[in-house]
Amino acid sequence: MNGLELIKENVRSIKDFPVKGIIFRDITTAIKDKDSLRAIINALTEIFTGKGIDYVAGVEARGFVFASALAYNINSGCILIRKPGKFPAEPISEEYTLEYGTNKIEMHKDAIEPGKKVIVIDDLLATGGTVAAACKLLTRAGAEIKAAAFVIELTELNGRAKLPENIEVVSLVSY
Repeated sequence: MNGLELIKENVRSIKDFPVKGIIFRDITTAIKDKDSLRAIINALTEIFTGKGIDYVAGVEARGFVFASALAYNINSGCILIRKPGKFPAEPISEEYTLEYGTNKIEMHKDAIEPGKKVIVIDDLLATGGTVAAACKLLTRAGAEIKAAAFVIELTELNGRAKLPENIEVVSLVSY
């Protein structure tokens, strides 16, 4: 079995969560398994090594799991993008629309220098709203977004359509 098959095998599918008719793709079982976690990090490292990336930006919370390991492996820095009110220094924020209302993400105002090349990473691409907001936030701060990376993509939700057209979108496994 190759690494991507191992990852997919270790993602737990939970029927009717959070509501009836939904199949929830639970990544916690894939990162719990040491071989599956290694396969995730190795696959991402292979994709992004040598691309001149300055920072990997992880989106709270599960994006953090992959961001620091990938940043370490490709010799770049790591930026955290979080929910409001979590940063001790002055943040900048980006609001985005949810199915029923809005949400907001933040990062430190001084998290990135203009012109730096960034990968945004999260565990799952569903509707794309959170990572699209992260891309807008980083772009406003002067970053050059090179890619958005995900372990899992739910293709029928077409989240790619919300992401900037000029970036590479990588997902390791799709449902």
